[in-house]
Amino acid sequence: MYKTQNPFTQVVEKEFDSISNDVLDEKLSLANSAYAKWRAETFQTKSKLLYAVANLLEERKDAYGRIITTEMGKPISQATAEVEKCAWVCRYYAENAIDFLKPRRIESSASLNQIVYEPMGAIFAIMPWNFPFWQVFRFIAPTLMAGNVGLLKHASNVPQCAQLIEQVFIDAGAPEGLIQNLFIDYNQVETVIASRTVKAVTLTGSNNAGSKVAQLAGKYTKKSVLELGGSDPFIVFDDADLNKALENAVLSRFLNNGQSCIAAKRFIVHESIAEEFIANFQSLVENFIIGNPLDGDTFIGPMVNQSAIDELLVQVDASHKKGAVILTGGTVHEDMKTIFLPTIMVNVKRDMPVWKEEVFGPLAVIVVFSSDEEAIELANDTIFGLAASVWTDDSDKASYICKNIHAGTVAINGMVKSDPALPFGGINESGYGRELSDYGICEFVNIKTVSYF
Repeated sequence: MYKTQNPFTQVVEKEFDSISNDVLDEKLSLANSAYAKWRAETFQTKSKLLYAVANLLEERKDAYGRIITTEMGKPISQATAEVEKCAWVCRYYAENAIDFLKPRRIESSASLNQIVYEPMGAIFAIMPWNFPFWQVFRFIAPTLMAGNVGLLKHASNVPQCAQLIEQVFIDAGAPEGLIQNLFIDYNQVETVIASRTVKAVTLTGSNNAGSKVAQLAGKYTKKSVLELGGSDPFIVFDDADLNKALENAVLSRFLNNGQSCIAAKRFIVHESIAEEFIANFQSLVENFIIGNPLDGDTFIGPMVNQSAIDELLVQVDASHKKGAVILTGGTVHEDMKTIFLPTIMVNVKRDMPVWKEEVFGPLAVIVVFSSDEEAIELANDTIFGLAASVWTDDSDKASYICKNIHAGTVAINGMVKSDPALPFGGINESGYGRELSDYGICEFVNIKTVSYF
């Protein structure tokens, strides 16, 4: 069952049934037919479609943003910004895909060698609720420009977002079957992955879901890309621009109500500035505007559902019992029970859930370090490896720290964020493969060697 349940009001606004196996078979057949035609289209035709989609996204950003907020609770200003970012990635690949995929000549014993990049077929995407438009568009824009077609199984709590994404392509003139939304249940996921029509699968989501999908992809010998959880360190050295670091710290941790894989989650601060950092950080957090996410000024709105609140409460309570100190927050709002108050915890030790586990909500933990090596060791003390942020005015130190942090992305004196031009992905239990940039488009193409002797 797919349903829109407003996270702020808890009202169920719409419900959608899962499709039957017969309908699923029809959609897979349609994807196969669409691919046979789309793969032969020119880059110019594909670019024209993505430019048209980008224009529609910008025209409809307010309406789409409202649906995003209604379905998963993101503050409305951030929801409309998410739609705008989707237009950006469409234009990026519309403009650059032809260069990314142009044939390359390689010298060898043959008289002529070429590496060519060819589409694969239907790519199956299993996408999360926290960025319900962006996560899909950063997959579908390069997928379509490469000549593939897309099949989308979206999170069950954002069904209207899934429908709108399919519809915006139709409205832009996409041929039938180019991108299809699948309201399928978990048992049908294996049917899709097993289908001969589907050549690869990509998932953004939990580690548990990623593990199951990776097993299925392996079972049916399908390429897979996984973007999973993160527990990103945010390291602040004593020579950092503290005001800039603080400004980015609160944004990185609390955007999207803290429900982001690349949010800074563990703040690792030099002992000489820790007191000042903590005091100012707390002051900023306690002045957030909290309330209805459809209000334009709201910065902290509801968690996505009660289960997410309960999980966060368990992590906070268990860590508090082990000795962690709650400076602010740590519970739900007194009047608005769907909102978890922005929380800061200190005196955090490594055996505590808020350190060991991914914290998916508005909670920041702060620890103190005294040496560069200790900062590196703390940063790498995680099962994840998605991203990290390092703050220092010493370029040599920044380079040294960057080389020794285990992550897919390191931002120096800036907030970690995804950009269409930059490869994005993690290592360890944060997954494998890359999205975005030329690396992302090449994940789902056949890199073919052609040799003339």
